[in-house]
Amino acid sequence: MYVATVPNRGSPPAILLRESYREGGKVKTRTLKNLSDWPAERIDLLRAVLRGDKLVPAGEGVAIEQALPHGHVVAAWETARRIGLDRLLPRQGPLRRRDLALALIIARLLEPAAKLATARALDPTTASHSLGTVLGLGRVAAKEIYGALDWLGRQQSRIEAALARRHLATGTLVLYDLTSTYLEGRCCPLAQYGYSRDHRSDKRQIVFGVLCNQQGCPVAVEVFAGNTADPSTLKSQIDKLKHRFRLGRVVLVGDRGMITQARLREDLIPAGLDWITALRAPAIQALAAADGPLQLSLFDERDLAEITSPDYPGERLVVCRNPVLAGERARKRNALLDTTQAELARIQQRMRRPRNPLQGAAAIGQAVGAVLGRRKMAKHFRLRITDHELAFARDEAAIATEARLDGIYVLRTSLPPDQLDATATVHADKSLAHVEHAFRSLKSVDLAVRPVFHWTEPRVRAHVFLCLLAYYLEWHMRGALAPLLFDDHDRAAAAAQRACPVAPAAVSPAAQRKAATKLTETGEPVTSFRSLLRHLACLTRNTVRLGRGHSTTLFPAPTPLQRRAFDLLAIKLST
Repeated sequence: MYVATVPNRGSPPAILLRESYREGGKVKTRTLKNLSDWPAERIDLLRAVLRGDKLVPAGEGVAIEQALPHGHVVAAWETARRIGLDRLLPRQGPLRRRDLALALIIARLLEPAAKLATARALDPTTASHSLGTVLGLGRVAAKEIYGALDWLGRQQSRIEAALARRHLATGTLVLYDLTSTYLEGRCCPLAQYGYSRDHRSDKRQIVFGVLCNQQGCPVAVEVFAGNTADPSTLKSQIDKLKHRFRLGRVVLVGDRGMITQARLREDLIPAGLDWITALRAPAIQALAAADGPLQLSLFDERDLAEITSPDYPGERLVVCRNPVLAGERARKRNALLDTTQAELARIQQRMRRPRNPLQGAAAIGQAVGAVLGRRKMAKHFRLRITDHELAFARDEAAIATEARLDGIYVLRTSLPPDQLDATATVHADKSLAHVEHAFRSLKSVDLAVRPVFHWTEPRVRAHVFLCLLAYYLEWHMRGALAPLLFDDHDRAAAAAQRACPVAPAAVSPAAQRKAATKLTETGEPVTSFRSLLRHLACLTRNTVRLGRGHSTTLFPAPTPLQRRAFDLLAIKLST
């Protein structure tokens, strides 16, 4: 017996159960039953019975042995291959060590965790994603992970030189800035108390500086002791650019706390580098003196002007006035004045209370000094302190002098106007926001560089370098996935809307539509980078057992958002 499908002209084909038999030496066929009204699943089951297939109860023949998050692994791994991240790693030594180092970088982006947790996530017996399977790592021990991390740290100078060849060129702008992050423990020699940008003065910390190109692509990182002052890190970066990266001339962009007059005189000028930085407030006040070159009438019809000063020979000064910044500074100063005045009034109440009053000029002065020093308001108050009296008043003249320059900042550069005009100079200074974005991703949003748990100096340096390489991968992925993210993916349109470079950054119409509708131009939901990775991870790699002894790998159909993300990353899914 067998099941036959018989064409039926314009109607659906007839499904017939037939039997073959021999009669008079001839083979004949007769129809036993018309199965056209049977459901397809029942017909397939009958076919299997007639073929002699061995059938098992439902649920016993098919079993999912393992399901691992996979989509985010494919996105990161294929992007790493496309940008040549794997080719950055030196090829000498065992191939497995390079694969483990690459796995460390990608795993840092996918699931920032301790090295022991990363080893378990890569091991097939305890895997939390498919990265170890995709890279064919097999069993992974924690000792191997630490060995790969140490090897990666020893290769830092070679990898950074390769990144510089890719993303830096002679005459290019180089962005440099510093941040700090705290450590657990006190064994590392780099761990010192210092100015904590994490507001964790109770913890020892390290300081690290990042070099980026003008677009914000990270190129190099260096770790310093936690009590290192910002300007003292500049010389090592200059040596790196001149000697390790062999760049004849670059333009270093740094903030006013970094590129000081002493560093210009002792480091930058002797090295032959150009620079863009800003003046500190006392220097701006000197320029704005009655007979100085910075007069407020410059801003009657514009927010940007160039001036010169004999105090800065051979330099151009670009003076900017930002009305939004002026309003914010006035609001913040008034709030600090009000808060300080209220706290000084409380000190007066402590002096007048009947029990245990605050007395003595020294004790009163100590309490007042703590209040004024906390918010840097001593310059705005006039005080009179005796053993039994505290009198204070706002110094309106000093407040008015400071308020006069609200929203005004001055950039200084060694570049002539034919190489970089005033507008481009302002844009270059604002590019430092790219480094701030890198710090935000490294420290809190995506890569969790803090807190650092390593105890030895080489391991701490290797850990920070590992996080930088993970951010290098993230930077490229973000650029490709920008249409799906809350990021502004139409920067050209945003720049066209900006009437003056001093004005706050504009938002493109495309980004405004995304923010209002929470949908992309093609209808997908707008998401954050981390949320998109989590959604991609829902595309699993499933190891399925069919019957006894036979397994295969199956992938679910991607969602529209997943498919769009892979299209933007130029990844063709294999199913």
